[in-house]
Amino acid sequence: MPAWPLPRRAGPGPDTGGYISSPAGHHQRVLEEGAVGVVSRSWDGGVNAGRDPAELRHALGVPIMPASLERALTHRSYAYENDNPPTNERLEFLGDSVLGLVVTDTLYRGYPNLPEGQLAKLRAAVVQMGALAGVARDLSLGAYVKLGRGEQVTGGRNKPSILADTLEAVIGAVYIDCGLDEARALVHRLFDPVITKSAQLGAGLDWKTSLQELTAVKVLGVPDYQVEESGPDHQKSFRATVRVGGRVLGSGQGRTKKAAEQQAAEAAWRAITAESEGDLAAENGDLRDGGRADQPGNQPGKPGDKPGGDKPGGDKGAPEH
Repeated sequence: MPAWPLPRRAGPGPDTGGYISSPAGHHQRVLEEGAVGVVSRSWDGGVNAGRDPAELRHALGVPIMPASLERALTHRSYAYENDNPPTNERLEFLGDSVLGLVVTDTLYRGYPNLPEGQLAKLRAAVVQMGALAGVARDLSLGAYVKLGRGEQVTGGRNKPSILADTLEAVIGAVYIDCGLDEARALVHRLFDPVITKSAQLGAGLDWKTSLQELTAVKVLGVPDYQVEESGPDHQKSFRATVRVGGRVLGSGQGRTKKAAEQQAAEAAWRAITAESEGDLAAENGDLRDGGRADQPGNQPGKPGDKPGGDKPGGDKGAPEH
């Protein structure tokens, strides 16, 4: 299995024959400092280098080598401006396959009744760029990416494409250093909530489609979206609200109009679902109590009354003397 080159350790010591061992037991070729392709063990702390990757390594909870993580965080824009160190593109290629394998295996085992076509749609929803970017934001991954100056000033640390690619590169690096079991465990920690959430959606596997299906089934009317935008051109923000039957049932914000509408649709879908579940629970509670209190024959009587409203000591409705 290939491994990333590391610089030779300074100072005297036994000759290792040019190799050192990684935590996973793999051997990594040690090159002389300054050799082409060497990734430095140290974090340079430059303005475009992002936060110290050691913090991210701790958050990931995996024994990934510092040099491998540094490479996974190196965007090509940084490499172009800094003597072309190795970028994360090859790791991204590998991580994409590892992620796809683990997600596919999880869906196959976890949803045995779904047909192939629906499994494929569900997988696509889990590994699409927006979902990956969301997971990356939860890790604050953008703060650790090494970017060129141009990407830095145009909001590259929050671009969905850069976040998604970097997350795949990190997964690829974990696979290289730690093996498939560790990579699988990481994917489960990061993506099991995404799988659960995506499985709630309708056939279209997006919240707008699911909301439209739900409102059609319940005859609530067609969802109506209103979107407002703010901010400069290079960093716009969008806020969406959705009305159903004249009521505002959801709102959302995002860096694209589509993202804001999807978030609003999700909020509305959950609101309608919660209302329906509440109505069902109330109805079931009434049935357990013997019927609704507002129906004839179910009004609470005064102490001493017979069931059904009969008065003691006489016929129902008999005049009192």
